[in-house]
Amino acid sequence: MRHPEVAIVIAAYNEEGVIQEVLTNLRQERPNDIIIVVDDGSKDNTYRAAASVEGVIVARHYVNLGQGAALQTGIEIARCLRAEYLVTFDADGQHDPADIGYFLEVMKKENLDIALGSRFLGETNAPLVKRVVLKLSTIFTWLVSRILLTDSHNGFRVIHIAKFPQFEIRQNRMAHASEIIDIIRQLKMRYKELPCHIRYTDYSKAKGQSISNSINIVLDYFIERFIL
Repeated sequence: MRHPEVAIVIAAYNEEGVIQEVLTNLRQERPNDIIIVVDDGSKDNTYRAAASVEGVIVARHYVNLGQGAALQTGIEIARCLRAEYLVTFDADGQHDPADIGYFLEVMKKENLDIALGSRFLGETNAPLVKRVVLKLSTIFTWLVSRILLTDSHNGFRVIHIAKFPQFEIRQNRMAHASEIIDIIRQLKMRYKELPCHIRYTDYSKAKGQSISNSINIVLDYFIERFIL
């Protein structure tokens, strides 16, 4: 039996308004991939909207646990289906499905274990406040993990998940992005940042992280990493 090569995992929370379009575009671009949506305790009709798209696997957290927990649930499903590669993909329409093929091509050609998306390796229209917050987060990531990136909190990644059964996200909420960088160091994964397209809309901007919440993310990770 041939197992699908790629699983695309989407953590979704209150994305009823856009999730159908995101999934439809993904299915058109990647017709042979597994698409897994984890509805993380949404209060709207995200679950039904996602389930209405043919061929999409939809799981549900009945309580909102956080994006990290939702991605880990997706990872576990992808492992059960024996996917070789795993893509983390945002639910708000920011990411471009066409980038997946490019990332996979580079990973195979250069024998990479993980490819990380960066909005700063080309032209970006990210809002100024967003750029400042993200640059500060790269400094924090370097101090903690000694891995210097241009965009440490980009949600677009491709992971050779079959090669790393010990790859596991323990940070339930948004601090998982910093944790993933730490995992790269711990597992000695071969990594590379690649340019990816980020589409900013009024909707995605409204869903983005505030400065105060970004500080809370850093504090959460610091407490988990160095105190608990």
